[in-house]
Amino acid sequence: MAARRAGLPLTAPSVPLFAIAVVLAVLAMLVQYGGVAIPLISEHAFSTLAVAFAILTAGVLLRGA
Repeated sequence: MAARRAGLPLTAPSVPLFAIAVVLAVLAMLVQYGGVAIPLISEHAFSTLAVAFAILTAGVLLRGA
């Protein structure tokens, strides 16, 4: 029986979007767990990680992003 594709068509994110998401996530983790002080990110580490995840999710869900 052939598998039927239903639901959301997922695509790989573009390299620049993936790189931006990874850099933001790494910076947020360095602030949270490494004790590194980064002026813009230090006060908003969780929000920065959430933005990185949202960028990565948009890259997967939106075709051509």
